[in-house]
Amino acid sequence: MALIVQKYGGTSVGTPERIKNVAKRVARFKQAGHQLVVVVSAMSGETNRLIALAKEVQASPDPRELDVMVSTGEQVTIALLAMALQDLGYKAKSYTGGQVCIRTDDAYTKARIEHIDTERMRSDLDNDTIVIVAGFQGMDPGGNITTLGRGGSDTTGVALAAALKADECQIYTDVDGVYTTDPRIVPEAKRLPTVTFEEMLEMASLGSKVLQIRSVEFAGKYKVKLRVLSSFMDDPGEGTLITFEEEDSMEKPIVSGIAFNRDEAKITVRGVPDKPGIAFQILGPVADANVDVDMIIQNISHDGTTDFSFTVHRNDFQKAKAILEESLSHIGGASVTGSADIAKVSVVGIGMRSHAGVASTMFRALAEEGINIQMITTSEIKISVGIDEKYMELAVRVLHKAFELDKETQPLA
Repeated sequence: MALIVQKYGGTSVGTPERIKNVAKRVARFKQAGHQLVVVVSAMSGETNRLIALAKEVQASPDPRELDVMVSTGEQVTIALLAMALQDLGYKAKSYTGGQVCIRTDDAYTKARIEHIDTERMRSDLDNDTIVIVAGFQGMDPGGNITTLGRGGSDTTGVALAAALKADECQIYTDVDGVYTTDPRIVPEAKRLPTVTFEEMLEMASLGSKVLQIRSVEFAGKYKVKLRVLSSFMDDPGEGTLITFEEEDSMEKPIVSGIAFNRDEAKITVRGVPDKPGIAFQILGPVADANVDVDMIIQNISHDGTTDFSFTVHRNDFQKAKAILEESLSHIGGASVTGSADIAKVSVVGIGMRSHAGVASTMFRALAEEGINIQMITTSEIKISVGIDEKYMELAVRVLHKAFELDKETQPLA
């Protein structure tokens, strides 16, 4: 008997019929003798509908009230799933995040989990009850409802698995694992049987939508065995196991996947003084406005001035640009320009640590297609480039082919 935490995404519970199918899948695990905690998202599209509804009443919805509102989406699905399991003859109870004591800070719409009290859940599990928990939500020290940000149900599932010391956390979604890239862009993309936490963390941060980045961070920190599976297959197989890097990894591919993000925007502050502290003067006010900065590049100084460029999420483009325009005279810059049609494409692989030539292969493949690189950023296991958005899908296809990710195995050099 194992203690398993399962998480089902919005598409998996998108209709009453799909909720009944989830109940049947959960029942099979229960029949096998396992203890089960099931985390569910809101029905597909429901969170977007609620946010749009809020904006019809208040242009910039109050964060606290927005959390109260959008948390109702998950409350619908937990109750429906409990009903479906009861109808199959199983004991099942649904709980909101607050009811099972998922304690968070008070950063509404993007709260972070601080503590989970497992006593109530363990009592139910010991009583042969299937525990169903609303994903994406918790409660702050003042007793207010909070939400964890988009995709937060993944984080709920992993956090519960860590708190309960579960044997495995299974993330059920509309894909049957983690692929070398998005199969909708590259039909030849392959499912990865395993991927390391480091690689998954990079892929999630670089645009892969399979898992929320915070859920991967949580799983890595607390050593939660994490598996991605499809909820739409009768036999989902082994999916993709996210694990730690093995010491003996002779057959580990150099590059594991190609990630991309089309939600990038580039801002350039031209003619700023080339002196110590200028980067802080530019990025400090941006950070104070809670805008995340990604790729950064500073040109060579000319006549004592330089151009300073960086990327932000496209949703933050106008906000960041306005902040810099207001502080331009203080910075001493000449102008602020920007473009909201930038995409980021990245190659990711743990094998890059011990193999040279990845950058040259990447840059050659892009050059042969006439794709201009505007910005570059690297880490030990990834190389990312900023390019015109119109070339993004082409870049993904040519890089997938250049690194032979369409093949079952890759050469080691």
